[in-house]
Amino acid sequence: MQIEHIAMYVNDLEKTKEFFIKYFHALPSECYHNIKTNFRSYFLHWDSGARLEIMNKSDMTDTPKNLNRTGYIHIAFRVGSKEEVDNLTDILKNDGYSVISNPRTTGDGYYESCIVDFEGNQIEITV
Repeated sequence: MQIEHIAMYVNDLEKTKEFFIKYFHALPSECYHNIKTNFRSYFLHWDSGARLEIMNKSDMTDTPKNLNRTGYIHIAFRVGSKEEVDNLTDILKNDGYSVISNPRTTGDGYYESCIVDFEGNQIEITV
């Protein structure tokens, strides 16, 4: 068994798509648009087979995304090396994204950092 895809609603569908393309090398599908419900989505995929569906519709509720809360908390991307974790973290920081956890080795042995995107979603960057 494997997870088929993860999905998340976003406020700015196009900006979110471009974010994942620019920083995480996502490959996007064509935009799907259901005219009756005003639902739009893209599937973003990677060579590994991982897929993320980003979605938007007009009647969404956007609640605050506290860092310490229950439920899904972050998406983690493996970038291949400590140097790549450091490099991507620096690029995102220089582009104005909030780094909430600088690159480090965690107690369970992961080398990682964590940033918050422009909609308040946490993204972990790891080896």
